[in-house]
Amino acid sequence: MDRLPDHELHGLQQQIDGAMKSKAPIRMTEQLGEVVSVCEQHGTYQSSGVRYFGKREVWSKCPDCHEVELAAERQREAQERAQANLARIETMLDEAAIPRRFLGRSFDNFHTETDAQRAVLAVMRDYAENFAENEKLGKGLVLAGGPGAGKTHLTSAVQQFLMPAASSLYVTALGVIRAVRNTWRKDSERSETEVLAMLGSVQLLVLDEVGVQYGTDGEQTILFDVIDKRYRDMRPTIVLTNQGKRGLKEFIGERSFDRIAETATWVPLDWPSYRPTAKLAAANSSTGGQP
Repeated sequence: MDRLPDHELHGLQQQIDGAMKSKAPIRMTEQLGEVVSVCEQHGTYQSSGVRYFGKREVWSKCPDCHEVELAAERQREAQERAQANLARIETMLDEAAIPRRFLGRSFDNFHTETDAQRAVLAVMRDYAENFAENEKLGKGLVLAGGPGAGKTHLTSAVQQFLMPAASSLYVTALGVIRAVRNTWRKDSERSETEVLAMLGSVQLLVLDEVGVQYGTDGEQTILFDVIDKRYRDMRPTIVLTNQGKRGLKEFIGERSFDRIAETATWVPLDWPSYRPTAKLAAANSSTGGQP
């Protein structure tokens, strides 16, 4: 219900005071029944009215408009919570949600020349556009290719496509290992459980440079804790690696590999690094196109 203006409240208070002095009965509200009203967006609806203190009438608004307003408010609050949570995670891991170099990378500015590159681009675009269903099923991806093939570009495009509706975090495998090991210090401000909970809470985790670490038992255990928690909670993970399936399995261990193999689609980026081409194009551009 709408709030009465101050001057009307003052007048009503005077009426109440007068009625109390005269000991007359006070009728604070009067139900006015229902009428058919028209909403420009949703058509007709039943509006119920109430008269306050015999003076001000208030009629209910379109229920569909009210639901839209509530849904928008809930979405806004959810996004604020997700962003606040992501900020805490970034501080904890000392890594950004998206690497600064890759801000602004999109599907549209991903360089493609071959059918294989166009096919991978289509897979990534489809994954982002249908993320709601992928999230519901806990479906992830494994992008396997050499340095400079465009793995981080494509995942950054996915992350930026999803913002701000879904929270996502980019982190390297070594970053995860370092963050967990830092909790083992006596003066650590956070616990291992807290770090793992944070890594498990984001809607999409991008785990880069998997296979760059040493692949020790201790490292495998830490990565398994992260991968297994997200697996059990049906949280999607995108893994970036320069390893083949056999190499990836050796680096992360059989248990982690089995969980990724079950829930993620393997996406090979089988082409040379684009960085030399990009460097040459930049040099040509700065010299007016001259080699």
